[in-house]
Amino acid sequence: MTATLAVTSSRREQIMAARILNYVYVGMELGVVPTFQSEIVPAEVRGLMVGSYQLSLAVGGLVINSVCFGTSGITDNRAWRIPLGLFYIVPSIVLSLIWFIPESPRWLLRKNRVEEAWLNLRKLREGAFSEEQMEAEFKELRTSLEKDVEQGKFAELFRGLNLKRTAIAIGVNVLMQASGQAFISQYGAIYVKSLGTINPFGFNLITAGINIVTMITILLWTDLIGRRILMMLSSFVMAAAMMIMGGMGISSPVTTPRKNGIIAMMAIFPFGFAIGWAPLGYVVTTEISALRLRDLTSHVGFTVNVIMNFAVNFSIPYLVYDKYAGLNSRVGFIFGSLMIVATGFVYCCVPECKGKTLEQVDFMFNNGIPLRDFGKTDVAALMRAADTDGLGKGEEADLERGSTELVNGGKA
Repeated sequence: MTATLAVTSSRREQIMAARILNYVYVGMELGVVPTFQSEIVPAEVRGLMVGSYQLSLAVGGLVINSVCFGTSGITDNRAWRIPLGLFYIVPSIVLSLIWFIPESPRWLLRKNRVEEAWLNLRKLREGAFSEEQMEAEFKELRTSLEKDVEQGKFAELFRGLNLKRTAIAIGVNVLMQASGQAFISQYGAIYVKSLGTINPFGFNLITAGINIVTMITILLWTDLIGRRILMMLSSFVMAAAMMIMGGMGISSPVTTPRKNGIIAMMAIFPFGFAIGWAPLGYVVTTEISALRLRDLTSHVGFTVNVIMNFAVNFSIPYLVYDKYAGLNSRVGFIFGSLMIVATGFVYCCVPECKGKTLEQVDFMFNNGIPLRDFGKTDVAALMRAADTDGLGKGEEADLERGSTELVNGGKA
């Protein structure tokens, strides 16, 4: 429906309605896809797989920029109707293939559909994990989820230990959009055109290419290096690029060499964004949620993400253009300062969850492990000790026997 409304637009009000509907679609899939990815993948590759959500957006950006570059020479309405018509393709693919995606084993266990959960876990792990590893993971899932069977309520997000998690999720999504990435991705071509040095479509293709190559490289390493280091490095690079960009625009008029320097910083910024905040903001949001509040925490975090995206996009023209605040490239001082704040936020508030299962992350939060100690905590040993202390021998044997009977097809 959104694509049809956009392609057939004849008035500004119609294209605005199409954009609003598109944001509704984006909000819906943003609230589901990263959370689902984090639930079905092994802990060892969660950063890679959840981060691929942002990679798909970058690839889509390259495709649509290439199409816009190709249609820019057309002098009639086809120049913009053809790119908008591509909106039919991806939703059609999703609609036709979504029925073949297995449901999350965690979600099935919450619905007490234990046998289906085991079958889906096998389907998702078979070929890469041994039978013993799958049984151990399934037992950990059952043990953790049986302690918190009921889905949490919205008010719980802002109480007790959950408040810390909610604050982290909100902070990550606010700073992700406050980075200034919208200035480059949404207004970059327009601003570059105003500088009059290089082809704005060529600039978009360059930044999209930098984004994709950098992100592919980083995603292959994120589960080895970790989230915290990459996000702090990302904040530093973006802060430096924005501050230098702002400094080059202080004196007026801006000379051609400084215009080229501004464009160079605008090209470096996507590299900084891609090495950390772009893919890992989604990863962190989906990792730190309480098991019984996963959907609600993600929905709150990603709703804030969409609202901040709108707020920043709405504000940039009023900050940049001469008939309003007239900051031009000096807007970089604002975004650069926020990225300095982001560096401190990651250092103090973002836990290192690489290689940890969602159940292990939940355990560390619930047991008061300091956020900066998550990465070096042997949580598996702590959970084994807690299970031994918390379960009587009979109860422990019953749970072990129940899992064994299930994976053996119900045979004792």
